Amino acid sequence: MKVLDILRVKGNTLYTVQPDEPLAKAAEIMAEKDIGSLVVMEHGDLVGMLTFREVLVCIVKNGGEIGTTRVRKAMDDHPLTCTSETAMDEVRRMMLDRHARYMPVMDNRMLMGVISFYDVAKAVVDSQNFENKMLKAYIRDWPVEDDAQES
Repeated sequence: MKVLDILRVKGNTLYTVQPDEPLAKAAEIMAEKDIGSLVVMEHGDLVGMLTFREVLVCIVKNGGEIGTTRVRKAMDDHPLTCTSETAMDEVRRMMLDRHARYMPVMDNRMLMGVISFYDVAKAVVDSQNFENKMLKAYIRDWPVEDDAQES
């Protein structure tokens, strides 16, 4: 299974923000859309990733307020990325190693989507459920051996 398989099921709705936008506006978008991350784009290029983790860290540093902070100051400016052809096992390893909950999918500098740890876990569970159904069907249809053939 590859990242492309997740994107096909998930769809291609993307939420982005520019690095010079107020962090408060970005947090409002994330809350309103019920999403945990925004891809930070500047001049058509990926320049960072903003998640609720970065927002909370910024609020704590500012004494409990967002204030006039810009997205650029809070964002992760070296986000973990993958391509649509990256194997699911590799994505799981990468996300676990970096404690990443969200990963932009880039193909030739073009943003194709964002996958979350939830998306990866769901894909694995769905794949295992399908495999279990196929194995159970196979076992149920197991051919009965004829005693005459065994002699």
